[in-house]
Amino acid sequence: MTQRLAIGGSTRVVALLGDPVAHSLSPALHNAAFAELGLDWAYVALRVPAEAVPQAIAGLHALGFAGANVTVPHKQAVRACLEHVVDDAALTGAVNTIVIESERLVGHNTDVEGFRRALRSVAPDGVAGAEALLVGAGGAARAVAVALVREAVGRLVVAGRTPRRAAEVAGLVAGLSPSTPVRVVPLDELDGAAVRAAPLLVNASSLGMPGTGKVPRVLVDNVGVDHVVYDVVYGPRPTELAAAAAARGARVGDGRRMLVEQAAAAFELWTGREAPRGVMLGVVEDR
Repeated sequence: MTQRLAIGGSTRVVALLGDPVAHSLSPALHNAAFAELGLDWAYVALRVPAEAVPQAIAGLHALGFAGANVTVPHKQAVRACLEHVVDDAALTGAVNTIVIESERLVGHNTDVEGFRRALRSVAPDGVAGAEALLVGAGGAARAVAVALVREAVGRLVVAGRTPRRAAEVAGLVAGLSPSTPVRVVPLDELDGAAVRAAPLLVNASSLGMPGTGKVPRVLVDNVGVDHVVYDVVYGPRPTELAAAAAARGARVGDGRRMLVEQAAAAFELWTGREAPRGVMLGVVEDR
């Protein structure tokens, strides 16, 4: 059994920045991981309104934080507050992990690889050549889009509430893989035929989170046994989309597995230690 570590003057602190954050499992899984490895580290969740993001980022550095995670809706906004971004953060324009070095703050994106690993847990044979429907156009959706390109999907439909942002996601895909057909559909114009035609459905929007609106019925009502459905949203129980898809026989993944995979990658960036994935997965499965 892991022991709870005491917090003292030498404790290194990592934060989660987002709005909302009260639902987040990140503090529980990271603190369990720190305890498992006997690290004098602590993880806290901080609700940061959009207008306070620049001050929050500056405050992390000033207060000597070791790093941070960034969640909705700030993954793109924090980009302008950082001295340097690398790898998939530069590609997607979205940052979900910050490493605070002595002289600079460095932005990373662990969502891309985290989603790929999580998707394989429900689609072990891969999704190469399949048509995919991606709902969302924010930072998480951009990461998922890159992951889907790397998984060699055959065609991609991007459905978003904001057509301009959805078009930006489609442009990212076109730039990465010009041979992959991609089109944009306003979410309120999405029809059942389009959902049924895409055997892979990914909800990378905030729909389904507390206070953000319900998942459209066109998604809930049109999945079936031939679908793989991945909802990056997570909560204390299956989301409406995940529950409906499972009831209709689809293979379903939710944000908990993606949470663990992206968190493990962030943990390793901060600490330089291999993350105890089993412990982290156990935490989210118990909630």
